[in-house]
Amino acid sequence: MSFDLNNLLRENIKALVPYSSARDEFHGEAKVYLDANENSIGSPLVKWYNRYPDPYQQKIKEKLSAIKGVSPKQIFIGNGSDECIDLLYRAFCNPGVDNVVICPPTYGMYEVSANINDIELRKAPLLDDFQLNLAHMETLVDEHTKIIWICSPNNPTGNSINIADIEMVLNNFDGIVVVDEAYINFSRQRSLVTLLADYPNLVVMQTLSKAWGLAGLRLGMSFASEEIISVYNKIKPPYNISEAVQELVIKALDNMEDVNAMIKELVNERKRLETELPQLPVVEKIYPSDANFLLVKVIDARGIYEYLLAKQIVVRDRSKVILCEGCLRITVGTAKENDELLDALRSFIA
Repeated sequence: MSFDLNNLLRENIKALVPYSSARDEFHGEAKVYLDANENSIGSPLVKWYNRYPDPYQQKIKEKLSAIKGVSPKQIFIGNGSDECIDLLYRAFCNPGVDNVVICPPTYGMYEVSANINDIELRKAPLLDDFQLNLAHMETLVDEHTKIIWICSPNNPTGNSINIADIEMVLNNFDGIVVVDEAYINFSRQRSLVTLLADYPNLVVMQTLSKAWGLAGLRLGMSFASEEIISVYNKIKPPYNISEAVQELVIKALDNMEDVNAMIKELVNERKRLETELPQLPVVEKIYPSDANFLLVKVIDARGIYEYLLAKQIVVRDRSKVILCEGCLRITVGTAKENDELLDALRSFIA
């Protein structure tokens, strides 16, 4: 297939003259800043918060570049992965005309964002082993299909998608293929960031919300070709990541050893739950997971969900989701939290 980014872009995006902020027009350091209509005196919090933040988060990108092995020009920083998702719809999909393909069960924001942007959603449900149904996907693609969304490791099933199947899609689709790797740090499978040089139509999304433990900061990342990243930068809000968030993220990125220790601890707890949960009579099946959660089939999903709520333990009821009938999605907690979960399930049996 022949990939041409220009053929995918909406005409209004091609013609768009992006908003030019004060920080776009001036680069570097100065002694006096009188260009952005900021409060020159300061703020009631920290003095320098009266200034607008770096609109392109260059210091964060430099640190991520060293960690991920890609150029800073191949990184987009979003206000959570949800902004990364929404901007792709707005850049490439014409409302009421174009369509995208998702593979349920999967992350719900692909569908919500499609509906918000008035984009037709086509569904190719995963196979029984939660892998891609390539034959079905092929029948859904036409000249108006702009994006295929793939979540790996997948939410809510927890499994990684076969890389060979993803490459099959990349090689045979001339639109954008997005691989959402929110849970990649917990996986045994390598990141597809390593394939960016081979596939100009590939966008890999990651986040600091999971393994890095920074969900409250709302910082998502897209890795792609410089051309796709330039589209992101063209249409994003001028200052989409606050100064406070940028400062905290820069500090966090210097603590890779702590993050690796947390990942190891969570994976060990996941393995413990994979061993102990099947011993409970209420549990029918544990699905293999490469994430920080488990999809668990139980005898009475709604009943157990409500029982756990009464015990002040919150899990996710996925029993009405396609291919997840009778299932709860259980995040791997701390050792103490997991003990409380197991004790509660044992008492439910009693």
